[in-house]
Amino acid sequence: MNEEYLELRKELIRKTFKDKRKIKCRTPEDVRMLDDDVYPGGEIFTTEDGEFIDLEFQINDFDEVELAKYVGFAESLYEKHHKKISIYIICPKNIDVYVKELPIKSKADFTIKLYCSQEDPCRIILDIINEKIKSKQPLDSEDIRIVEMLPEMCEKKDRMYYRVESLKILNRYVT
Repeated sequence: MNEEYLELRKELIRKTFKDKRKIKCRTPEDVRMLDDDVYPGGEIFTTEDGEFIDLEFQINDFDEVELAKYVGFAESLYEKHHKKISIYIICPKNIDVYVKELPIKSKADFTIKLYCSQEDPCRIILDIINEKIKSKQPLDSEDIRIVEMLPEMCEKKDRMYYRVESLKILNRYVT
């Protein structure tokens, strides 16, 4: 991961979720690998203390099924490494949140925080991806997946714009 791209993510986590912990790196694939039936997480970072931060961009309404998916992920990662997990979820303004904040009983040490943005999350994502392209970073599978989802994540009135931008990126920068 390019240092510039990592800095963008660190800044997003710091500003949005007020997390001052120092992020050391993006968590290597072998460390984050869990059982096949467990949600694999989004962009996972390791702090200098060895704890994990999972940054997510929510594209579906946030309900009990979505919450259970993140809890299962946190518990599995905790069982494997016995390190605290912070799951930070950025929700666009066009999705509904159907669960309320409440304590979740678990042996795992984790927190889940939602940030419901009034900004267009598709714009944020597109800016991050374009910054990665500008700095000549290769797009990984998570980047490609989210670029493909942009037209579905955005508001209906913006769909054509994000479809065109998505297609540009996929056609020009994905091999």
